[in-house]
Amino acid sequence: MVQLLDSSGMPLKQGRVAASDTAHRAASYRTRELSSWLPLLGSADADLLNELPTLVSRSRDLTRNHGVAAGAMQTLVDNVIGTGLRLSALPDYRALGKSKEWADDWARNVESLWRAWAETTACDAASALTFSGMTALVFRSSLINGEALALPLWLPERGNLYATTIQLIESDRLSNPGGKSYAKNLRSGIEIDTFGAAQAYWIRKGHPGDAYIGFNEAEDWERVPAFTGFGRQRVIHVHDKERTGQSRGKPLLSSIMPMFKMLDHYERSELQAAVVNAMIAAFIETPLDGEAIGEMFGGSVENYLAARNEWDIKLQGGSIIPVFPGDKVSPFTPSRPNSAYGQFIENILRHIGAGLNIPFELLMKDFSKTNYSSARAALLEAWRYFNAKRQWMATSWAKPIYDLWLEEAVNKGLVDAPDFYESRFAWTRCKWIGPGRGWVDPVKEAKAAQLRMQIGLSTLEDECASQGLDWEETLEQLAREKAKIIELGLTINDVNSILNTTDPQKEDREK
Repeated sequence: MVQLLDSSGMPLKQGRVAASDTAHRAASYRTRELSSWLPLLGSADADLLNELPTLVSRSRDLTRNHGVAAGAMQTLVDNVIGTGLRLSALPDYRALGKSKEWADDWARNVESLWRAWAETTACDAASALTFSGMTALVFRSSLINGEALALPLWLPERGNLYATTIQLIESDRLSNPGGKSYAKNLRSGIEIDTFGAAQAYWIRKGHPGDAYIGFNEAEDWERVPAFTGFGRQRVIHVHDKERTGQSRGKPLLSSIMPMFKMLDHYERSELQAAVVNAMIAAFIETPLDGEAIGEMFGGSVENYLAARNEWDIKLQGGSIIPVFPGDKVSPFTPSRPNSAYGQFIENILRHIGAGLNIPFELLMKDFSKTNYSSARAALLEAWRYFNAKRQWMATSWAKPIYDLWLEEAVNKGLVDAPDFYESRFAWTRCKWIGPGRGWVDPVKEAKAAQLRMQIGLSTLEDECASQGLDWEETLEQLAREKAKIIELGLTINDVNSILNTTDPQKEDREK
């Protein structure tokens, strides 16, 4: 009997013989399915920065050329940003020693002034987009490129009411100057301190891939400090960190990019095969062998084929196919499209949807296989992600812009904010209202909202916000409508009776 010993010379116990080479099977180097799985173990920047240009270029290509990828990006933009994020100023009146009534009046004034700046192209250095347009573009860039970059500029020479202006920068321009390698304090164009905080950004004066600028401009960098000497933010770098010490953002499509590309190849191959199959109508089978063909057509197969090709047949209604004696016409049964094609593609798209945090139904805009409960469950799960992304955009993009604008408005005397710099957080406190969640079944969900407010689990503000509405504006509009009803000598019951009036023509159509 052979006795197996361990590294210390002690006999191995009975069940230890067949054990793995590691305590965790997932760490095994011997199992067939894991032996070749040896990923790199690097820092966040070491794993990402060298590969980032490739990831970004492939992400852009997919978004340009694959309909599902383009649709997914648009779906995320529509649900997270929609027509824009609306400011709701909420100064911390308790910290400021003010009353709630004072805070409401102050907030309404600030929101009015903000709209006068944000809803014009004066806020854009390129004079092309409003703040809502820039917000959508920044979010789309963060999805496709993994990040977005903006420079708050001070341009009083333009003659606008506010000198604060935002310049959007393609993230490709953020890079190490002159091809310098990564260093302890320089990571892909970002200077960091010992704690990893950004101190300055190196930005090319031109895009490296722009064919319409000179070489010297594309190879010239500008060092932009993260903050001015008096603490005003000079660079806004929007990127979502996945790991500690990560300096740059990663495209959302990165984890599913190989599957997306293989799906693209498969779909095109199946489509091409289906097109080829559709072009074949029938086969003509001849009973003649080579010797018989030679006797009939001068000893040459080429002569036989030439005789066949004398008839230029175009199949249409009533077409007649000429055949030689003994020929048999056999219809062609196409093998494309594959009967399992639809289910296979659906499974792949569900995997892709999971990687994008978008349910299949929303990814493909296909709710044909869902009922109310399953559709609502899928959309609620998606909305958790959408709300988280919206909060991230509010924190990393909208709030810093609002801080910069409010600082100038205060210094111009347009907004009354004593001791602004000492209590900056209290003055700039706010929230951002995005697009509404929408309703799967309006009647059911309206009743649910009513019940939540009745038992104290929700407020009018909460319910309005879930639909992308401002509760104060809603109440003010209702008050105006009620006043108009009274002015016209009507009652609420009169209005309800008008709204509930049945349309005879509609009834006839339904019958």
